[in-house]
Amino acid sequence: MGKMISIINYGMGNIRSVENAIKGLNFQVKVITNPNDLDSSEKIILPGVGSFKAAMELLNEGGWAEKIKYNVLEKNKPIFGICLGMQLIANNSEEFGMTEGLNLIEGEVKSLRNLGCKIELPQIGWNSVLIKKQHEYLNGIPNIADFYFVNSFVLVPKNIEHVIAKTQYDIDFCSIVAKKNIFGTQFHPEKSSKAGSKLIKNFLDA
Repeated sequence: MGKMISIINYGMGNIRSVENAIKGLNFQVKVITNPNDLDSSEKIILPGVGSFKAAMELLNEGGWAEKIKYNVLEKNKPIFGICLGMQLIANNSEEFGMTEGLNLIEGEVKSLRNLGCKIELPQIGWNSVLIKKQHEYLNGIPNIADFYFVNSFVLVPKNIEHVIAKTQYDIDFCSIVAKKNIFGTQFHPEKSSKAGSKLIKNFLDA
């Protein structure tokens, strides 16, 4: 429990709810506003709410992007991307024109509408998560548990091996992605009751 857990505050994100969820599990956490603080972090949480393009502009202009890539790819520190944070770890997004992402995991962010979804967007509310591959962060979480979503875009991983779970919202999409020390959920675990708390705790305990 003495690990340095950092939540990146780059200007877009549900910082307070994630911070409160972690503190509620009796872990120490620090909200960081300086990219250099990543060097002393042991685990990184990248939240996000809003548009991919605006978020990447803030990450690039604030010096976050290179620091994140250095700490995750070179130092192999675990990173947990939440909602937009999961999308930002991809290669690129088509939202408001093609924008390059953090390139931590191979894949593209696409509109649910462009993938064939014909029902109302954004998806807002509880939805089931079907686990396709076991992962240590999912220990103790029942399959087809419900989590809270707010999204119109999704990450489409290039490698199916990185798809840990799927969710159906008219179409199937990847709701949990993982590659080595890189992990992301399209849903908000900090707003997802017991299953969400368990997932966060598993990440912090690992």
